[in-house]
Amino acid sequence: MRRPTVSEVMSSEVVSVDPQTSFAAIVEILARNGFRAVPVVAADGTLCGVVSEADLMATVARPDAAAGAPWWRPRHIRRGLIAAKAGATTAAELMSTEVETVTPRTTIAAAARRMAEGRLSWMPVVDRSGRVVGVLSRRDVLAGFLRDDEAIRAEVVDDVLAGTLLIDPARVAVEVHAGVVTLDGELDTYDDTQLAVQFVEQVAGVVAVESRLRHRVDERVDERVAEARPASFY
Repeated sequence: MRRPTVSEVMSSEVVSVDPQTSFAAIVEILARNGFRAVPVVAADGTLCGVVSEADLMATVARPDAAAGAPWWRPRHIRRGLIAAKAGATTAAELMSTEVETVTPRTTIAAAARRMAEGRLSWMPVVDRSGRVVGVLSRRDVLAGFLRDDEAIRAEVVDDVLAGTLLIDPARVAVEVHAGVVTLDGELDTYDDTQLAVQFVEQVAGVVAVESRLRHRVDERVDERVAEARPASFY
């Protein structure tokens, strides 16, 4: 079964800056494009880091020595980060170098999981050489869930059940409504029912899977009996 990858949904037209881009130029680029961050790319196309609105705010949120007043800082910016960024004027000085990235071959499901876990709104897409080849946003990821229910059902029946799991599609009733897949039928083993659900969850556009699958043989019974059986002593 083919799993959709980042290369199919990413934006390949990347707006970036070089390490020597000025503070003012970065602000202008973010404002003009409606971005919250921009990748910093070297002359050879490799990713150096990312400059975000938070990095820019960390530079301007510094003490007002002349007024002698307590300096202000945004709640979401750590004090240590501001100290490190204060006075920075170029992308090389402003950027954060610890950047979460994906490759074009990363599955959309894996990318979505990493974005959710890291609370990221976007990630640079890099190739094996570290060159930036695209950008993946939440909107790009969510675009994969705009598939027609009939298209999803066809892939579940033809590619997952018949093609990958070698299950006669007549054994499983498949219904799809608003991306939610319902599986109803009887398979041979408990493991078969679990694999069917796991593979269907990977289909592009699937929001959730409701399993009503039953099994003829529960191979876990033998495992539980073996675990409960007392050890023999000789």
